[in-house]
Amino acid sequence: MKLPTISPQRANFKWWVFATVAVGTFVSVMDQTGVNLALPRIADNFDATIPAVQWVALGYILTTGTLLMPMGRLSDMLGRKRIYVAGFLVFTIGAVLTGLAPTLLGVILFKVLQGVGAAMVQANGMAIVTSAFAPSERGKAIGLFMTVVGMGAIAGPVVGGAVVGAFGWRFIFFMGLPFGLVSIVAALIVLEGRSTEDSLRGDDRASFDWVGAFLSSAALATFLLVMTNAHRVGWGSPIVAVAMAGVVMLGVAFLWWERRAPDPMLALELFRSRLFSLGNSASFLTFLAGTSVFFIMPFYLQGVLGYSPGRAGLTMAPTALAFAVLGPISGRLSDRFGWRRFAVAGLAASLISMLMLSRLGTTASVASVMTALALQGVGMGLFFSPNASAVLSTVARERYGIATAFMNMVRNIANVTGVGLATAVVTATMSSMGFEPTLDAVSSGGEAGAREAFTEGLRLAYMVTAGFVALALVLSMVKGGQEREAAHTEVDRRVPSKV
Repeated sequence: MKLPTISPQRANFKWWVFATVAVGTFVSVMDQTGVNLALPRIADNFDATIPAVQWVALGYILTTGTLLMPMGRLSDMLGRKRIYVAGFLVFTIGAVLTGLAPTLLGVILFKVLQGVGAAMVQANGMAIVTSAFAPSERGKAIGLFMTVVGMGAIAGPVVGGAVVGAFGWRFIFFMGLPFGLVSIVAALIVLEGRSTEDSLRGDDRASFDWVGAFLSSAALATFLLVMTNAHRVGWGSPIVAVAMAGVVMLGVAFLWWERRAPDPMLALELFRSRLFSLGNSASFLTFLAGTSVFFIMPFYLQGVLGYSPGRAGLTMAPTALAFAVLGPISGRLSDRFGWRRFAVAGLAASLISMLMLSRLGTTASVASVMTALALQGVGMGLFFSPNASAVLSTVARERYGIATAFMNMVRNIANVTGVGLATAVVTATMSSMGFEPTLDAVSSGGEAGAREAFTEGLRLAYMVTAGFVALALVLSMVKGGQEREAAHTEVDRRVPSKV
């Protein structure tokens, strides 16, 4: 049976494309954030420890993060629709198998398989959307896309908690089946793929860079493992030192190979553009700081201020809401008036928020906390869409796959690094004040001295991240791309009809 299709010549075709990708993106993000609610039940079911069960989430994150760039390059060569649809097929199969797994090892391995599919989906979502919109609407498209990401992040814990509570932990994975099927059918109907001849020809008959894919994936996997486990084994551990040395060597080997490879996975000439290199650097610093806020704040709200989980969630909700609302607004305005002023304004708001958070004590009013957190969401919402639009303006559309995959990879690395940095600063401060260097001492309602030590570490962590935001602010001021006309560079005038 042949599925009906929607003609790309329709005036509202770009909105059909956006709706299709929005459904898929919402599902993948919701799954990633919602599964954490099932971890305690999974631990009880298999009589396992929380550190062991955390590999369900960690394996998924590691797989997705390390495969983003290879999948982005593959989509540029073979077509984004093919990789996107295949990715959701793998994602859906992995979800069902995870829910059926009889052992914890099976749950972890099938969740890794699902991570492979998630990498294929996430490496293409933004590229497909931005390719469907005109260059003059790129900021709006990115802003709307990030709104969907924010909504998925908010819905994940809510939906996940309700499903686990009502039906059990396995249904959090079975839930991926209907959503996955809807996403696959929608993509098959709406997205226009390349012909067989185009796919065989690929990117000017380029071959896939297997060596580059291996080196980049190995470097990223090692780095992410270090950042997620170093606080357990100790930052001064020989294991951590050897692993970080391995990251450096793998990174150097990747750059050496990419300069000599006939068809490199990541075209290093992209970094000759100040807009591309400094824009991605500012994004890394900003998301590193923002993740530190989102990770460490629940411990403060519940362990220090004594909030219930529900009240803590409501206190942090304005952050995600501001990010989701302002993303498309700032993107639309940056299309008309230029990127720099909005990116700089967003980072200034984030910097003020960090400084406010760095003055929190063991007692604080809910109004002061919510104001600082909301301002953080305002800053992130103002910054991301204009900055991403500026970065993509330097990239030809046929390279949108690898470019957006690289941007997503930068964000993922920043997120993991932010968690590791915040944990390291807080636990080191607690240790220096004579208390157990673990966040559990606060989350389990420890003594008053431990709460004070934690709060001191929290203030120091926010001062450090404020420095990163200040550096991102400087980079955004000097990276160029202030004028709106820069969005219409020659590399972006070609609008391919197929993905």
